Amino acid sequence: MCSPRLAGKIIIPPGIKLLSAQSGLEWKRKVSANESEQFERIVLPHLDAAYNLARWLAGNDHDAADIAQEACVRALRYLGGYRGGDARSWLLAIVRNTAFTWLKKNRPQAVVSIEDEQLSEIADPSGTAGTFYSADKGALRAALEALPLEFREALVLRELEGLSYKEISEVAEVPVGTVMSRLARGRRQLQAALNQKGAA
Repeated sequence: MCSPRLAGKIIIPPGIKLLSAQSGLEWKRKVSANESEQFERIVLPHLDAAYNLARWLAGNDHDAADIAQEACVRALRYLGGYRGGDARSWLLAIVRNTAFTWLKKNRPQAVVSIEDEQLSEIADPSGTAGTFYSADKGALRAALEALPLEFREALVLRELEGLSYKEISEVAEVPVGTVMSRLARGRRQLQAALNQKGAA
């Protein structure tokens, strides 16, 4: 409760200026300009990687464009949550989460969860990762698109986007061991599919 003497009076602490409404609008413009600059600096350099991941997760260009656009809207909305570090990994995590949300809503049969107990393999003992570079591109694309989503995601992030195991772990929100397992199993399944088609 205000005392009767203070009622109707504004008490301004020393060193604080009252700003007009016009100054408030000016402040908002400056903040918006700052957000725009941050967005351009943090997000825009990685749009190709964002679209590429969305394309491989969605399976087609049209859905990938929708997912990438929604991910950019989310990135702008949550720009204040970016705490520095690898902007590419931060954006790809948003793309991944957006893609999985979109897939669950629009194609629930496409999202198959793989339990950690099923991911016991940690390495690629056959050393098949290098054979993909010599495979027929059409056959490789078809085989990669046929992989379970979690394996395809790990392979795209590692082989096409060049992310480290740690970065993939952060993007996919799984332990590094799970990333390694998914890569090994994905490579093995991809190799088997390529061998079956005689493309490797």
